[in-house]
Amino acid sequence: VPNSTINRSILKDILVNKPNKEMNEMETKTQVEDSIIQESLLTCIDLANSDHQSVLSLKQWVFYVINHGISEEVMDKAFEQSKNFFALPLEEKMEVLKNEKHRDHKEGYYIGSEVPRDDPQWDYPFYGPNPWPDPDVLPGWRETMEKYHQEALRVCKAIAKLLALALDLDADYFDSPEMLRKPISTLRLLHYEGKSDPSKGIYGTGAHSDYGMMTLIATDDVLGLQICKDRNAKPQKWEYVPSIEGALVVNLGDMMQCWSNGLFRSTMHRVILNDQNRYSIPFFLEPNHDCIIECLPTCQSESNLPKYPAIKCSTYLTQRYEEVHANFRSYEKHA
Repeated sequence: VPNSTINRSILKDILVNKPNKEMNEMETKTQVEDSIIQESLLTCIDLANSDHQSVLSLKQWVFYVINHGISEEVMDKAFEQSKNFFALPLEEKMEVLKNEKHRDHKEGYYIGSEVPRDDPQWDYPFYGPNPWPDPDVLPGWRETMEKYHQEALRVCKAIAKLLALALDLDADYFDSPEMLRKPISTLRLLHYEGKSDPSKGIYGTGAHSDYGMMTLIATDDVLGLQICKDRNAKPQKWEYVPSIEGALVVNLGDMMQCWSNGLFRSTMHRVILNDQNRYSIPFFLEPNHDCIIECLPTCQSESNLPKYPAIKCSTYLTQRYEEVHANFRSYEKHA
């Protein structure tokens, strides 16, 4: 696939060859009334043969990456082990699975950054330690997930180099001790089931933008992920993001929007379900706990002042998580 928009015929083939029943049910009257839906044509960046101009010329801030170096074997094992975990009896999953009441029809397992116990920040929020399933129940599970976590972080750092160059910074600007040498990085294994009903506010995942620097997403071939490129449009226009074999989806987050002073923007997205089991593995990258998120020097001038206040990474993440949990508590009061 070239360093340009993926050929329309490829995406059309993916969508048209879906079973008619699935597509017809996916686009029910209530969903069409809620949004205008079509396939999304995203830019594809080849990490084996790319330059920062391909990032700077993006017309949207969700894109595919290919030749990322995560082998098919590593990817297949991660999905296989994810399915193994979610297939466990509820009582075994609850030994390690934190469950909160909300309106999203999904269950998830979060694997965060871990630092050694002798590290002065080992017990900081967002750094772990992780709970792990019993190896007698899921042999090889931890090793598989730690390998995928390591590989996803490597890919994100490669993308960060392109982002830095696109912003007229040194390629290693983000991979500095102050930013990504001890990042907050979270691997999430997600299992969706059920049917969405937007008219009742029921989704696989509700509309939101991601908090952090970027998200690297691997999905199975079940259609569901949608993006809204213009959140202020009325009505909002939602577009499916199909899974492309060998490609990962990259979504730039709110922190990247702040750093770039709005040059790169976070994108609203959601998941719509159609009574099919769906699995995805997003990897969320944020900088170090103490990193200050503020407008980059190359993204501001006398005529383009910083649009967002500076804030410490951990403070910002804590605020965002508390906002989400406050919404959960509000829902519980009225449920």
